[in-house]
Amino acid sequence: MPQSLPDPVLILDFGSQLTQNIARRIRELEIYSEILPHTVSIGDIRAKKPRALILSGGPSSVFEKGAPAVDPEIFNLGVPVLGICYGMQLMAHVLGGKVVSAEVREYGVTPITIEADASSLWKVFSPASAVLMSHGDTILKLPSGFRKTGHTRSTPIAAMEDVKKRLYGVQFHPEVTQTLQGVPFLKNFLLEIANISPNWTLTGYIDRQIAEISRTVGKDHLICALSGGIDSTVTALLCHLALGDRFQAVFVDNGLMRSGEARQIIVDLTHLKLPLLHVNAEKTFLDRLKGIRDPERKRKVIGKTFIDVFWEEALHLPVRPRYLAQGTLYPDVIESVSHKGPSSVIKSHHNVGGLPKKNPFLLVEPLKDLFKDEVRRLGKELGLPETFIRKQPFPGPGLAIRIIGSVTPERLRIVQEADRIVREELDHSPYAATLWQYFAVLLPIQSVGVMGDQRTYENVIAIRTVSSQDGMTADVGEIPYPALAHLSHRIIAEVRGVNRVVYDISAKPPSTIEWE
Repeated sequence: MPQSLPDPVLILDFGSQLTQNIARRIRELEIYSEILPHTVSIGDIRAKKPRALILSGGPSSVFEKGAPAVDPEIFNLGVPVLGICYGMQLMAHVLGGKVVSAEVREYGVTPITIEADASSLWKVFSPASAVLMSHGDTILKLPSGFRKTGHTRSTPIAAMEDVKKRLYGVQFHPEVTQTLQGVPFLKNFLLEIANISPNWTLTGYIDRQIAEISRTVGKDHLICALSGGIDSTVTALLCHLALGDRFQAVFVDNGLMRSGEARQIIVDLTHLKLPLLHVNAEKTFLDRLKGIRDPERKRKVIGKTFIDVFWEEALHLPVRPRYLAQGTLYPDVIESVSHKGPSSVIKSHHNVGGLPKKNPFLLVEPLKDLFKDEVRRLGKELGLPETFIRKQPFPGPGLAIRIIGSVTPERLRIVQEADRIVREELDHSPYAATLWQYFAVLLPIQSVGVMGDQRTYENVIAIRTVSSQDGMTADVGEIPYPALAHLSHRIIAEVRGVNRVVYDISAKPPSTIEWE
């Protein structure tokens, strides 16, 4: 990122899968934020001149051996500090309080009561406000100088503060939508306690990235991994603007797309006047996926195959490209390799998980510090149509991770046909505007049925619909029963090889949006 950016709010990452959500909420308030590993030195923190510090949550217990720690000097920097979940427990632990394993672990949405003598930071909370709790430890004793500012039925100390030192802690997660007053709370902390004025917008980002791509690539050539989604398309447009005829977009048709999608992608990208090379590599992908059931291996194989195909195509270009552009986003990185903290690896993303150790390209990733909504805003500035900008997210490995177990041509046909019906029914329904994603999943089981007075033993399709703002957390999509019954009827009647349909009613967390 450019060095001229404003003094940041620094977020120290202790391994929470929601750390990126904290940064996103802050940017929504037009305040610049950066995420750093909890191991960052106090000198490096001082050098960045932070306006405030936020300590993220995390999966550890502060009293276990090897638990993520922090330099105690961060509490003496003279800037406000907010500890969230593990961050609050660590603050209490480091400053002389006592943290113990909770008798009752607290997970899910819970009412919180704010104490009558709490400071103005807490004024945004109404009586019995809903907050998201996710913790197995609790604070038994407050550090000297702190007072309790909130409690729940199961957690006596759910919030705390030392107003004189501007140190604050919350056991809940204000960064998620399930905490109803979470965003106003963060806004109050940053604007009222830290006295920060809005200082971050995407204005000028396009010009900065074009200049950065041009500087990085120099006189060399660049090839772009283009999938047809918003992320890779915005990446391609930026690279094309920066490099002109030294840029080449490559769309690899892996055969794992939704029904009719490859044709539509080619039409859309042609309209954008990008130099496009279409490669039909369906057979290569299916051959390499044959017999592979483990989802992580699928992702790795698909990622590596993408790179192999790109390199093969690059060899036949008039000038061999030295650089490869990818549409990697911030959430891709946090869920894949934990490069900015000790987060648990949930799954690999093809953008960041499939590159071989001896990768022949140097990477260009102009969007790797942005969130999906920020990329959509860039796409709008670049002239992309609204229908393209609002296209549903689609996983890089395609339908391979919506086929649970091994991928075969027959299983691919089944999930493509079922998914087509789901989209036909929901695309123009009254529910579409409230949904983040909707799709079909082929399960690795068969069940007994009766069709045409005969016994069948065929496949099961799961329908998945979710509502979300950013994909980091998601709720179950609310689809009326008659609509679900109609979907089930169409899939069973029209998709040969299916005799049962089920509906996924799990939220994220604890589930992920995709099944693999």
